[in-house]
Amino acid sequence: MNYAIIGCGLIGKKRLAALPENSKLVVACDTNLGRAQALVELAKNGRAVPDFNEAISNPQVDAIIVATINSTLAEIAGAAIRAGKPVLVEKPAGISSDEIDRLIALESEHGSCVRVGFNHRYHPAFLKAREIFRSGVMGELMFIRARYGHGGRMGYDREWRADPKLAGGGELIDQGVHLIDLAGWFLGEFEKVDGHVATYFWDMRVDDNAFLDLRTAGGQTAWLHVSCTEWKNLFSFEIYGRHTKLHIDGLGGSYGLEKLFHYQMKPEMGIPDTKVYEFPGPDESWRTEMIEFEKDIRSKRKPDAGLREMKAAMDVVQKLYKRL
Repeated sequence: MNYAIIGCGLIGKKRLAALPENSKLVVACDTNLGRAQALVELAKNGRAVPDFNEAISNPQVDAIIVATINSTLAEIAGAAIRAGKPVLVEKPAGISSDEIDRLIALESEHGSCVRVGFNHRYHPAFLKAREIFRSGVMGELMFIRARYGHGGRMGYDREWRADPKLAGGGELIDQGVHLIDLAGWFLGEFEKVDGHVATYFWDMRVDDNAFLDLRTAGGQTAWLHVSCTEWKNLFSFEIYGRHTKLHIDGLGGSYGLEKLFHYQMKPEMGIPDTKVYEFPGPDESWRTEMIEFEKDIRSKRKPDAGLREMKAAMDVVQKLYKRL
């Protein structure tokens, strides 16, 4: 499959590295033409252009990856949909629920394949957790507790992510949508949204911490915290069922070895039976997600992480931001 990658920064490079076997880059696009040319050199194939319309209209391009700053994601994804090209758009796919709604309408009108980049669903610990969840051993789920954070870097508060017009928000719309999506993947739709956002450390007009209390119609709760004042990168995701606790710790790299702890309650309770799964090695979630994207296209199936899932997460984000 031939790809155009629009947005040739860090995430664009990750997507290039994750292209499935026999797929290739044919167009790299960035308003900074030097970045696009650097991606072409890395791929050893393709051509660099500065205009996303030129990339989308190229007849050699089979599918589009949109990896730009948040404020341009929806515009470019919309153009790709109207051109009849399958598109993988990075989360959050826009900076408002209204933008996501317009993409959903376009997707329906054109019958397009649109996937949102929620690569965390494809980390091996989460794939194993879903396998255990679907087996039924956990019983009814009760609540989820999760934390996700990093410590930023020098100048973080002067990057585009610190500008509300470009990013649409701060830590909540950045790492927060991952936790909201993952929690909803297990618990379902959240009908009650409580919590708050705060800016404790960084000199910026967006949040550097967000605290969420989300509840389903049945009262199941997701208790979530995302932060860019974590200082030591951290990922912890705990899922509590009536008979089981699953704990995903780490994401590899600076977040530490990815592990899944499976605690299975005994009939007599007491100390649970415990299994620990470890997942060393490089992060393959990006490649796994790209493979699933190509399966979406070839089988004409609905992506399991699409615009409606993004809309559900964005609705939570907007409810909290409106309380500021």
